[in-house]
Amino acid sequence: QVQLVESGGGLVQAGGSLRLSCAAAGGTFNTYTMGWFRQAPGKEREFVAAISRSGSDTFYANSVKGRFAISRDNAKNTVYLQMNSLKPEDAAVYYCATSYGHRWLYTPSDYDYWGQGTQVTVSS
Repeated sequence: QVQLVESGGGLVQAGGSLRLSCAAAGGTFNTYTMGWFRQAPGKEREFVAAISRSGSDTFYANSVKGRFAISRDNAKNTVYLQMNSLKPEDAAVYYCATSYGHRWLYTPSDYDYWGQGTQVTVSS
């Protein structure tokens, strides 16, 4: 059983930045691919970014590429999402999740454990 706790969400103006954190407890953190997803009201949960176990490989949704950066610190069992140049359409609840042994990375069904989410609001 893995417990994930996100933090760092909040209200920011368009063009601003936020850094989300996700702390993991239980399991063996450096064996998990980690991902960030988001879900806006009335929309499906969508992939944002993922990072390999070692941190050497990262993957992004086209909508955030060049603006967001995912990273991890395996010594701290924590994954981060640096979000720059935020847009109103980035507003959502952001979730981190673990993936182990799945072939793909881009859908919620590829992930096993989820955090409770952190709200990001972007004002225009």
